[in-house]
Order: sequence, then C-alpha cells, then structure tokens
Amino acid sequence: MDLKILEIASRTENKKVLSNPTHSSKNKNPICGDEMEISLIVNKDIIEDMAYHCKSCVYCQASVSLLSRTIKHKNIQEFKEFFNAAEGMFKDSKLNIKNNWKEFYEI
Repeated sequence: MDLKILEIASRTENKKVLSNPTHSSKNKNPICGDEMEISLIVNKDIIEDMAYHCKSCVYCQASVSLLSRTIKHKNIQEFKEFFNAAEGMFKDSKLNIKNNWKEFYEI
C-alpha cells in the first residue's frame, strides 16, 4: 500500500461530530459496503465547517480527509463546481450520486 495514502487517511482533524450542522448525509456504498456520514455548517453561502465519520477502507478515509480539507471555507458555488466534477467521474459506475447525496444538491 502506498504510504502517502496512509498519511492522508491519518489526517483526521475533521473526523468529529458537529453539534448543529445545517446539512448532513449518511450513505453506504452498495458495491463495497463503506459507510460515511458527512455534516456541514453553512453560513451565508460559506462552508464554515465540515465533519465526517466513516466505517470504510483506507482509500475512502483518505478521500474524505482530502474532501474535508478542500471544501472548508469555500463558497457554495465552488463546492458545487467541485461536486459536479467529482460526479462526472462516476457516470459509468453503478453509484447514483444524485440519490445517494441528494441532501447536498439542496445546498
């Protein structure tokens, strides 16, 4: 396994619980069984904080760790652009992003 992946996955500063999130979503990957819960605090179109909790492989943990550091303090438009780009990577997979992450489409 690549040590860089382990290093990224070990950065868990955003693996926490937000007491009053404005948005949250919990999903299970139907292919591998990974479970992830993501919570956001959005104020005046800015993502002020993001938290996550996951029961998953190291690759999923590294991905959500990167995501949490990437979108914090971004505005909603930047988040939507990022989300749309990520969604494009799954067009040929069996994952239905719109159904699984519908809470974030409402942002």
